[in-house]
Amino acid sequence: MSEELESTQPSQPADPSTTLPLPDLKEDDTQPIRAKKKEETPEETAETAVVAKKSPAKPARWKSILIGMLGFVILVGFGTYSGIQAGIGVREDTALASQTQQLAEQFALADLDIQAGRYENARQRLEFIIGVDPNFPGAKDKLTEVLVLSTIPTPTIAPTITATPDFSGVESAYARAQELIRAQDWTGALTALDTLRKMDANYKTAQIDGMYYFALRNKGYDLIIKEGNLEGGIYYLTLAERFGPLDNNARGIRDGARAYMTGASFWELDWEQAASYFEQVAAGWPSLWDGTMTAAQRYYTASVRFADELYTAQDFCAAYDQYQKATAMGQLDGTAAANSANAFNQCYPPTPEIIVENTPEITPTP
Repeated sequence: MSEELESTQPSQPADPSTTLPLPDLKEDDTQPIRAKKKEETPEETAETAVVAKKSPAKPARWKSILIGMLGFVILVGFGTYSGIQAGIGVREDTALASQTQQLAEQFALADLDIQAGRYENARQRLEFIIGVDPNFPGAKDKLTEVLVLSTIPTPTIAPTITATPDFSGVESAYARAQELIRAQDWTGALTALDTLRKMDANYKTAQIDGMYYFALRNKGYDLIIKEGNLEGGIYYLTLAERFGPLDNNARGIRDGARAYMTGASFWELDWEQAASYFEQVAAGWPSLWDGTMTAAQRYYTASVRFADELYTAQDFCAAYDQYQKATAMGQLDGTAAANSANAFNQCYPPTPEIIVENTPEITPTP
């Protein structure tokens, strides 16, 4: 079909006027023709610059590298910090152990100084221990003991008051207080100490406190034991406790005086309570008294009165037991003795005897 169409079209010669002239070919024109780069418009140039500005300066993989390096640095820093803290803890523990050992050694040396009579050295060691560790076991009590021992000289069998040295001011008052303590004039010593403290509150503070303790403790003890002034003795012993802990004897006699006063408050009001309290006092301090009766006498009287009440209430077993407690402190009077015997018979009645009658022998009939 195509061949027939080609044969039917007439062939026309090319018009020279419509034919484009061939360019002059040079040596460079023999190279293949390259496509020219498209020229960009100003708008396209600006858009390309914006896109280039928004694009990252470095590839994304550098970010992960930097993050990894930063994490490594943080881990190294944390490990270093932990090691430093652990080292500080070890040093602190070592220092604490060394300090405790040092204080224990000083405390032992203070004991040796006390035994040897070197009270000033012992005082300095104990003050050092308390300054470093106020809660060191036994340091404060031991310091109080040293202050008392260093202040109070060894008592003589027959102390005599020597002439007061001709000192002036606080030294004279201090010497006067020492002489009064040697003479066991506790009231005068306390007056002299009060005068000395008013003259100069900072003069030998530790020694003055020790003298106060010694005078107050002994004055309170004597008021209870020698004079029967229970309230006054309790008061002075409590004042002495402000300067140092009381010894076992002073603390015990104060507790006994308090129990005595409590039992006396029930006297003739509640014989059971009175007997209970005076039983405790009489067990430890039977001679303790309030100026009228000793603890043993009060216990005997309260026990008999309480037993009489039980006997009247026909509680014979309890009455007999209470009469027996009174018997341990003294002999019962006639009425109490009769009541005790009757209470015993009522509580422990005698076992009745069983009498077996003899029956006549019966002879069987043959």
